[in-house]
Amino acid sequence: MPAVKILVVDDEAGIRDVVTAYLRREGYEVYTAADGPGGLKAARAYKPDLIVLDIMLPGMDGLEVLTRLRRESDVYVIMLTARSEETDKVIGLSVGADDYLTKPFSPRELVARVKAALRRLRAGGGTAAESPVLAFRHVRVDTGRRQVWVNEEPVSLTTTEFDLLKTLAEHRGMVLSREQLLEKVWGHDFYGDDRVVDVHIGHIRQKLGDDRFIVTVRGVGYRFEDEEG
Repeated sequence: MPAVKILVVDDEAGIRDVVTAYLRREGYEVYTAADGPGGLKAARAYKPDLIVLDIMLPGMDGLEVLTRLRRESDVYVIMLTARSEETDKVIGLSVGADDYLTKPFSPRELVARVKAALRRLRAGGGTAAESPVLAFRHVRVDTGRRQVWVNEEPVSLTTTEFDLLKTLAEHRGMVLSREQLLEKVWGHDFYGDDRVVDVHIGHIRQKLGDDRFIVTVRGVGYRFEDEEG
């Protein structure tokens, strides 16, 4: 089984070195870049399974790197943001980050996030026979192949968007709180803003082209509705 490839993009050599050491200790193959253009080039060259991406980068900031990556890849991305820049978190999520950590952070916490993300990615490896296709009106969700179709046209979702949609669809009619969704989808104790859920839900609604599937239950969370079910 080939080693998991992780790309770390950060302009601070100390952070790159520490993160690289911790990740390599877990057996991961780690690549690094110190600026935005280098990070984008490395992502295209090495095809990593996961990227740790700082927002504040020389040459091209992390938000622009992520925006360009999302045009061609659904690779899992953990963004690193400054604690004081709350808006960066929301913007990072809005352009396609799957998760985020605020600086300063514990390398052990980052490793835990990485492991949780990789478990999710591996969990999607069941055969088509083992994994059902969920059909709702004009939307089909193939849980084995991790594919979604709207009106028989394929729709590209990120890893996190797919897992959120799948979780809600598998619990159709049930209200799931943001905390429950964080636990089921992110798979770790999330020490951050639960707006991460709201932002990804917004992306899913936009891509499905129909916001009636996912109903907001004010003050609680979300419910998946299948009107023809």
